[in-house]
Amino acid sequence: MTQSDAANPFLRLVVGLGNPGTRYARTRHNVGFRLVDQIAGDALWRDFEGLGHVCRAGELWLAKPMTYMNDSGAFVGALSRWRKTPPSQILVCFDDVALPLGRLRLRLKGSGGGQKGMQSTLQHLGTQDVPRLRIGIGPQPPGMDSAVFVLSRFGLDEEKVLAAVLDDATAAVRVAVESGLEAAMNRYNPAS
Repeated sequence: MTQSDAANPFLRLVVGLGNPGTRYARTRHNVGFRLVDQIAGDALWRDFEGLGHVCRAGELWLAKPMTYMNDSGAFVGALSRWRKTPPSQILVCFDDVALPLGRLRLRLKGSGGGQKGMQSTLQHLGTQDVPRLRIGIGPQPPGMDSAVFVLSRFGLDEEKVLAAVLDDATAAVRVAVESGLEAAMNRYNPAS
């Protein structure tokens, strides 16, 4: 892994957002967990201060908050301080209802965009300069409550689309680690 310039930092920590427990395991809100589990492969997860789980994949640390989605930042902030990892070297991966299922979008910074786990993370890190990988789970059906939608499970056909996008997301993370976030953005962000 090589260090890029400040505008294109190398990654040291990838955090997948989700909710703990089997009740939420296969829901739309847990695609961040599913991504880091896929990247981790057979690596062993261990507890970090009762706030979440961490594992190491080579030089890269992977993490899953166990604080529930809306308080994800408590874990991310504590882990960032313990690992001495600046926010620019953390990639936060989460579901996004504004993106259609099967789409990804990498960004170097910005607001939480209404995603409460990301909003909590930005608050605890004290900056909006936190790279993120948004994984589309939309569109949300008209008239359906947002909480009901994100806590629903994918249908069989949707699971096939999700499997492909998680493969792309895994590849995007590898490119970001090896060549920098901008290279991953150029390759995996949609053209439009």
